[in-house]
Amino acid sequence: MSIDHLGHPTTRPSTVPAAGATRRRWRQAVARPIAFACDAHARYQCALFRIGLSGLVLAFLLREWPHRRVLYGDRSPWALDLAARLVAENHAFTVLTWNAGRWWFECAYHGAILVAALLMLGWRTRATSVLFLIAVLSLQNRNPLIGDGGDNVIGVMAIYLAFTQCGAVWSLDARRARRNRRDGRVDRAGFVMWQILGVALLWVSDGFQGTAWAAVLWTFWACQGLWYAARRWSRGAWSRELLDAAATMLHNCAMLVIAAQICLIYATAGWYKIQGTRWQDGSGLHYALHLHYFSPWPGLGSLLASHMLLIVLLSYGTVVVQVAFPFLLGYRRLKTALLGLMILEHAGIAVLLGLPFLSAAMVVCDAVFLPTALLKPSRRSSGSRPRR
Repeated sequence: MSIDHLGHPTTRPSTVPAAGATRRRWRQAVARPIAFACDAHARYQCALFRIGLSGLVLAFLLREWPHRRVLYGDRSPWALDLAARLVAENHAFTVLTWNAGRWWFECAYHGAILVAALLMLGWRTRATSVLFLIAVLSLQNRNPLIGDGGDNVIGVMAIYLAFTQCGAVWSLDARRARRNRRDGRVDRAGFVMWQILGVALLWVSDGFQGTAWAAVLWTFWACQGLWYAARRWSRGAWSRELLDAAATMLHNCAMLVIAAQICLIYATAGWYKIQGTRWQDGSGLHYALHLHYFSPWPGLGSLLASHMLLIVLLSYGTVVVQVAFPFLLGYRRLKTALLGLMILEHAGIAVLLGLPFLSAAMVVCDAVFLPTALLKPSRRSSGSRPRR
């Protein structure tokens, strides 16, 4: 053995990573999900969802305007005392039972039209989304006998919409925010509107009759006031960043719940059809086309029902598409084709069964799953060309 070998023993490479590198990996692993949760997702899908939902309610209210008193007012067969008794039993929310005067009903109905139009345009969406929720629930719970599946879907989605940042894009709010940032101005009109809504909420607080909706609305109002205070008077940026991060995570959770609710609707409809014998032998659509109260075009329905092979294929295809809907959303190529099939199915339901608002509500819900690349405008100008 040489002297050099004795004096300088062979050094082996260390197999244990450095403590600093391990600590860095753990920080990156924790920071990635936090950054993902603090970044607002599906903003364009949420804006399209807001426009479609509010536009659908606006179209319904305008179409039923000549019959508004029969449906929800003083001429309704479902009298006001019956509605008040039902609301007291099931703890539903409606403002139309607070006063029996016609002026109150007219203000509520036309106020719902105004709120739906403002929400569709994206004006003060933090406030109008909550007012839209109040309007939708008030009309639905005033006369629950005239609703269908579309009304239920709109009522549920209106609740989730109030927790989203639905005015981030494609809205007057986004346009005003860009102008304020460019000109360095502070938005004072929002704070004035917040004060007016607080006075209005205090004025109608006696009508809640001990329900939990009073606490919900006051919580919305208080959170908005806290956000205004942090924006205006907070000296440090950490409070504003904390509130913005909380609002963003709430938006992401609400969009996730909306997607889960849509999947649950389709999956439940499909699995219930599987349990029925008519859908098992492929004749379920045949009997649905012969329901007299769901036949706006009897001749068209009879013509389609006369082709039994087509009826069987459509019946089985409807069941397969509805059951497979939650499982195919993870595949991008199949998802686009699946959404196209669902839109065609809802269009057929609207025409053949006479349920246009139910079909339109489900089409609006399906728009949540559209890819962002399809909705987001390209940043590259059409006239600009890369230099060679």
